[in-house]
Amino acid sequence: MSADSIWSYAPTTGHVEGQDLTGYTVDSTDGTIGVAEREADPAGMLHLVVDTAVWAFGRSVLVPAGTVTGIDTENRTITVACTRSEVKGAPRFETDSETLDPDYLTRVAAYYRDLPGQRTPAS
Repeated sequence: MSADSIWSYAPTTGHVEGQDLTGYTVDSTDGTIGVAEREADPAGMLHLVVDTAVWAFGRSVLVPAGTVTGIDTENRTITVACTRSEVKGAPRFETDSETLDPDYLTRVAAYYRDLPGQRTPAS
């Protein structure tokens, strides 16, 4: 799978290399999604694993770094360019091994790339 912008932070987000985002609140365009459990970067596919708590039946979701529109270190919040229902509709994340599964990551990338307002793939 070739690297593209869905797996990288835009320069305008305020992301700093090596920054620990664990515990940051993750907000969508229409409300809070949950809390960042961890950030992972298998094979250049940078993403957040977000604990959605109650609103999505207590499951975690995988959110590519390319969906992030802002990081506020003072308030410990991350903002993404999608709605709660769009995040909830993403390919289901069930086990950590999926973060290393090329087929799963390809489905996730295609889903988020096709959402309105997402950045286009890098050349």
